[in-house]
Amino acid sequence: MGISPSKRVDAALRRAPLFAAACDAAFDRCLADAQRRFPGVRRYQLADAAAHLHSELSASVPLVRRWVPSPPPRVRVDAALRAAGLEDEAELSRLQFREFAVELFREAVLAGAADLLRAPAAAAGIVGIGMVARAAPPVVGRIVAVCAASVATAVYLSLG
Repeated sequence: MGISPSKRVDAALRRAPLFAAACDAAFDRCLADAQRRFPGVRRYQLADAAAHLHSELSASVPLVRRWVPSPPPRVRVDAALRAAGLEDEAELSRLQFREFAVELFREAVLAGAADLLRAPAAAAGIVGIGMVARAAPPVVGRIVAVCAASVATAVYLSLG
């Protein structure tokens, strides 16, 4: 299918001008909240910054609007900080903050898409219809497999 879903989401976020603008706005807001006493965003501000970013991105970036229904929780914020290699930083520069935001929302988008792929409702419905129609189990199994592959393909394609 090409590049991995993680790389597709990463590339889509990095090349979205609205994502960069939202990151800059959130960064500036954090500086203003701290009355510009620090040159960067402090770690304690990251959860609020993530919530602010989510509200801006939900309105402007379709990838976030579709796959991230609520702001990332503090646990995911802390994990993104570690994954970006910034856990030892006292404050994040504008560039570091953008890297953190890409990591945070890439993982949030992938988690939202994975939740859809784990939803067994469609498979259960197909099996139920197969039982009522008294279809042979191998036929029902093939139909479930085709539907699962279709959903997985649709999700993958929507991540780019």
